[in-house]
Amino acid sequence: MKQKQLLLILLIIGTAFWGISYSVTKLAIGNYSPATFLFYRFLLAVIVLSIIFWKYVKDINLQAVKTGFILAVPMFLGIHLQTIGLKYTDASQCSFIAGLTVIIIPLMKLGLYKTNASLKIWIAAFTALTGLFVIAIQDKFTVNVGDLFTIAGSFGFAVYLIAVEKHSASKNLLFSIVPMFAFCALFTFCIALTDAKAVWLPENDTFWLGVVYCALFSTAYMYTVSNISQRYLSAERVAVIYLFEPVFGAIGAFFILGEDLSWRLLLGGSLIFAGTIISEVNFKSPKLRILTKRS
Repeated sequence: MKQKQLLLILLIIGTAFWGISYSVTKLAIGNYSPATFLFYRFLLAVIVLSIIFWKYVKDINLQAVKTGFILAVPMFLGIHLQTIGLKYTDASQCSFIAGLTVIIIPLMKLGLYKTNASLKIWIAAFTALTGLFVIAIQDKFTVNVGDLFTIAGSFGFAVYLIAVEKHSASKNLLFSIVPMFAFCALFTFCIALTDAKAVWLPENDTFWLGVVYCALFSTAYMYTVSNISQRYLSAERVAVIYLFEPVFGAIGAFFILGEDLSWRLLLGGSLIFAGTIISEVNFKSPKLRILTKRS
């Protein structure tokens, strides 16, 4: 099996872990502070990854720490904002809206690097935004505050993926993975200190099971595979693989939380899914191959 194919399979498995994590996180947090949950999640991920990648950890230099910090800021913002969003919106809805990252990336590259966006990108963006409108806009054209946090988190993830693509082209990011999560743990610890309602040692087993699941599978596993993959795959291509995430997210929310899959969610999610597919399909190819070329 070719290396790229193996990485694609590993990424798809990771999206299953990620999609299910929306329901696991919502169930685990309950009325607890999102910051304390994320602090323990990142802390456990740091411990596990330090053991797995010890040969890189012992050779970490200042440059790796700086890169870890640069990557940690947008990733922390993405995860923290979407975790807050989960307290105010359904897990299935949050996972679909998070899929907008795949549209945000090429549009951000257009603004940052002045690259010309093709017509299909604009069509894809319009289609996805229509889907977002169907899902998020409620009666009297109001928007759920949880959806706003999720959208903001999507921008954070987009910046993170662009940064990973940029840095992975010139350096081995395995040296920066542990520092990256260590900074994320530090950020969430500082935020938790400002939360007067934070409970540092919850007695709820569900909370700790959620921490373990998210730390091992949706943090340590997924972000490691993602960072390695972007040495060979573009940010857009990796983001397209994340399309599987809302599918698994909706399935997980249905079975774990008993959430209903409303017609608005299904229609809006389908439009977002269609928009992301449009953004990456090479319509000039008779086989409609997904583009793997770096932007």
